[in-house]
Amino acid sequence: MSILAWAALAATTFGAALLQAAGGFGFAVVATPLYLVIVPPATAVHLVIIMATALSAVVLPRLRHAVEPGLLLRFLLGSVAGLPFGLLAFRHSDPRFVRAAAGAIVLGFAALLALSRSGARPATLFKATHNRDLAAGAVSGVATALVGMAGPPVLIYLLLAGAASQIIRATLLAFFALVYAVTLAAHAATIGVPVHTWLTSGILLPFAFIGGLVGRPLGDRLGANSFTLLAIGLLIIAGLFTLAQSSGLYSGGH
Repeated sequence: MSILAWAALAATTFGAALLQAAGGFGFAVVATPLYLVIVPPATAVHLVIIMATALSAVVLPRLRHAVEPGLLLRFLLGSVAGLPFGLLAFRHSDPRFVRAAAGAIVLGFAALLALSRSGARPATLFKATHNRDLAAGAVSGVATALVGMAGPPVLIYLLLAGAASQIIRATLLAFFALVYAVTLAAHAATIGVPVHTWLTSGILLPFAFIGGLVGRPLGDRLGANSFTLLAIGLLIIAGLFTLAQSSGLYSGGH
């Protein structure tokens, strides 16, 4: 890997962790489309899963008292059911499909984030039920194994169900920590995670932790509205660029 590629990975890791610390949304949503431009899809997804597991493990202990056990359990059971399908798709999918899926998920998440933060929240389309919780968890399990993004499926589900974000935040963060850990173990046991990927993640972890430390005060200075606009813009650019790469409009990357 070239020095330029290492620098891009480090910058992406730092920026994704900074955005998560400052704005509160997932590391994977920001890092996945950019990692996919720098390294092959298998390496990108493994790196995202490893990094997100480590970052979530740091956050979870401070929030465990606010977790809603029932919702967490249903999401986890659903994700475990969906995980094998995501692993199967990951093993046999075309790299361009992985990039296209990641780009589409990021753009959908950015659009919903823009609507929810602009005051034009999407209408409540349905009531959350136990079965729907399980279904949302299953979709998240597939997405986590395939493209390394657990957050968008469950966040979109809860937004469309009209859930209050302040109530479910701790539960979702706990879910992310556990589902990424389970997905990482499943990838290691079935597909295998190359040694060089573990070494790469070890080198990148300090950049993630530094980004998290810098992001907290930066979020306070920018203010919620200014930061959200910046984050949405970055997500849209990353999503569109990933889709362009998957369609062959961009010839760089892997």
